[in-house]
Amino acid sequence: MKIKDIINVLENRAHPSLQESYDNAGLITGNPEEECTGILCTLDATEAVVEEAIAKKCNCIVAHHPIVFKGLKKITGKTYVERTIIKAIKHDIAIYAIHTNLDNIMEGVNGYMAAKLELTNCEPLLSKAGVLKKLYTFVPQAQAEQVRKAVFDAGAGHIGNYSECSFNAEGTGTFKGGEGANPFAGVPGQRHAESEVKLEVIFPGWLQHRVTEALIQAHPYEEPAYDIVLLENSHRRVGSGLTGLLPAPCEAGHFLEKLKKAFQLPVIRHTALTHGIIRRVSLCGGAGSFLISNALHFKSDIYITSDIKYHEFFDADSCMILADIGHYESEQFTTDLLYDILQEKFPTFAVLKTAVNTNPVLYYA
Repeated sequence: MKIKDIINVLENRAHPSLQESYDNAGLITGNPEEECTGILCTLDATEAVVEEAIAKKCNCIVAHHPIVFKGLKKITGKTYVERTIIKAIKHDIAIYAIHTNLDNIMEGVNGYMAAKLELTNCEPLLSKAGVLKKLYTFVPQAQAEQVRKAVFDAGAGHIGNYSECSFNAEGTGTFKGGEGANPFAGVPGQRHAESEVKLEVIFPGWLQHRVTEALIQAHPYEEPAYDIVLLENSHRRVGSGLTGLLPAPCEAGHFLEKLKKAFQLPVIRHTALTHGIIRRVSLCGGAGSFLISNALHFKSDIYITSDIKYHEFFDADSCMILADIGHYESEQFTTDLLYDILQEKFPTFAVLKTAVNTNPVLYYA
């Protein structure tokens, strides 16, 4: 198995196009054509994690956080980032980061957090726009179903909890085959009128190649006519943060105890317990203060995230509880998530979890 095979599995789960503009997800060091000797999953690709990979004979590190966020002008070993990169390259270790693209899918970092709290009826706090596209094509009536099924099988036609969604309108198409043409119907050199179905389906943009290839393969025409347009609609299953419901209402103090236990927290920074009963829980792994207003919009009883600044705690405005559980603590289970994704696909291959605690923040009790 090659490094690129691991990358394909990860990118089929969380496509790179879903990462935020500031991010640097993807292959950071290494050759995708190299044979893989083992995979080490981690939250952070630090120098200690690279040393662990060397010791365990894993030449591929899959991390959540990119070790390189901005361009490096010099690589002299002066900083921990430079030392990590130098060590990885010296030992032919590939470092792959799957960051905000993994944050932005429902089954990603936030979904894993929600599962720890047994949340139901989950949806993003901020749905991502500019992700969906629409395909229009025109098919003879007798072949409409085979084309429809082909694009559905390729991943088109999903709206929320519904699949195989399409719109179909009957009409008449015309065409005249030129020299060398081999038309499905009619005679070259003569205009032909064909009873057709106009088929419309939506699909996530990263599936465009797969959907158009399926269309072309299933379509009976020598030159299928189709249009693809970018939609402004938000994707209801893709976006930042997550909100959901507890199975049963819970007293606020009891919920904080449950939160502390589920995430193995030494401490929780929070605002006043203005909501005595917790029903709706919103959360965002990592730095999520940018979603406080979204959590308020959903009438959340509590919003769980990290890296909240002093003045941002006031933004809750006594309308919900704000809980800062720490950056590492909120995303610590991402290592388990990455392991689960890869172990499911490669059950007989060496997929390992790091034994290094990469949390740079300690608590003095």
